Amino acid sequence: MKSWITPFPVAIPKQEDGLQLFDTATQQKQRVSVHDNHATMYVCGITPYDATHLGHANTYVAFDLLYRYWIAAGYRVTYTQNVTDVDDPLFERAREIGVDYQELGQEQTDLFRSDMQHLNVLAPSHYLGVAETVDWIRTLVRQMMDAGVAYTVEGDDQNPAGDIYFSIEAAEQHSDWRLGSVSAYSQDEMEEIFPERGGDPDRAGKKNPLDPLIWSARREGEPYWHDDVLGAGRPGWHVECSAIAHHTLPVPFTVQGGGSDLRFPHHEFSAAHATSVTDSPMSKHYVHSGMVGLDGVKMSKSLGNLELVSNLVARGESPMAIRTLLLDNHYRSDWSYTDHALTAANQRLESWKTAMAFEQPGQAEALTTEIFSAMSDDLDAPRALEAVDAWAAQATQQAVPRDSNLQSINVAVIVDALLGIKLY
Repeated sequence: MKSWITPFPVAIPKQEDGLQLFDTATQQKQRVSVHDNHATMYVCGITPYDATHLGHANTYVAFDLLYRYWIAAGYRVTYTQNVTDVDDPLFERAREIGVDYQELGQEQTDLFRSDMQHLNVLAPSHYLGVAETVDWIRTLVRQMMDAGVAYTVEGDDQNPAGDIYFSIEAAEQHSDWRLGSVSAYSQDEMEEIFPERGGDPDRAGKKNPLDPLIWSARREGEPYWHDDVLGAGRPGWHVECSAIAHHTLPVPFTVQGGGSDLRFPHHEFSAAHATSVTDSPMSKHYVHSGMVGLDGVKMSKSLGNLELVSNLVARGESPMAIRTLLLDNHYRSDWSYTDHALTAANQRLESWKTAMAFEQPGQAEALTTEIFSAMSDDLDAPRALEAVDAWAAQATQQAVPRDSNLQSINVAVIVDALLGIKLY
C-alpha cells in the first residue's frame, strides 16, 4: 500500500526545538532528529481475531499524526506496519467459532483497513503479514542461534521438543541491550506482566523465566513451516516484528510505536532480538499511546467491553467526529469513552464547518503555525484542536463573508493535512 504523499501547501515555520516526543526508554521528552531527510517508523499492527475497537483506533490515529507531521515538514517517510496473522489468540478464536484461522484473519484484516479508511488514517508504506514474511523471520532466528543468544528446550508432556528461546543472559553479554532498557520497567514489574501478556515463565528447561519464545515447534492443529536448521514450527511473537522491521527500515529506524501494553514484553524483546544480531539499537525512540476504557474500565477483547469503530459507523456516527474525539485526548493519556464525548465532538465539528463561511486570507497560514507548534510538542493534538476552536470562534464572531480570493490554501485543507479531519 502506498500512502498519500504530496508537498505541504503552506511553508512550515521552523520550530526552535524541533519535534519533541516522550521516549518510554528514557522516560522523558527527547528531540527527534531525522537522518538524511528520511523519517522511518514501525508501528505494531493488529492480531486479526476480532474487530477494531476505539483502543486500537487511538493508537493508529496517534501515529498517523506523526506520519502527517513528517510529511508536512518535507521529509521522505517510510512507515511499516505488520499484521500478526500467525499467533495463538487467532488460532484459539478460529477454533472457538469453527472457521479456518486464515479466513478469520483475512476477514478481520479487511475490516480493520476499512475502519482506518473511515478514520482517514494514511496507509503505511509497507503493510505485511507474518505468514508472508516467515522466511525473513526464520533467518533472524538462525542468526540468533549462530550468535549464541538462543537455545533449544527439550519437550515434555505439554510441549513438543524443539522450542527455541532467546537467552536474556547471553544477549546482555554479547550486546548493549539490557533487560528493561526499552520498557523502563523494574524486574518485579516485568515478572508480573510477562505471564499476563503471552509469556511462559514456568516452562521447564528455560534458562531464565523471562526468556521469550522465538520459534515454536510444530503442534497439532497449528500451521507450521519446515526448516532444516530450526525444525518444523512457526515464529514466536516478538521476533516477527524484529524481522519485518529489519527488512523494511534502516537500522536504527526513527520511531517504534504502539500501545502502552506493548512496552513489555513485546517491544522490549523485539528490540533485544534485533540488537543481538545487528550490534545496533533497533530504534532511536520508543513511543507509546495510552489505553482507552469504556465506563471507566480498560477496553479489551478479553473483557468484551468494546466500542467498535465499525459499529459506531454502522449506527450512523460521523467517522470525523470519532477521529476528533480521539484527538481531543492526548495520545499518551489513558481515558474512557462516553457517548456524551462523541456528541461534543460532533458539535465541535459543526462549529468549524459553520466558521468556514467566514474564512479570510492569511488565516490558514496562521493556523498552520499554531497547529504545527502544538504537534511539535509531543503531538499535542488537544492543543491543536483548541487552536482551530479559537479560529472558528473569531471568524464566526466577526461574521465577514468568506473572501472570494480563497482558493486551494484554506483552513479545511490545513486541518485535513495536519490533523486528518475532513471538514467537507
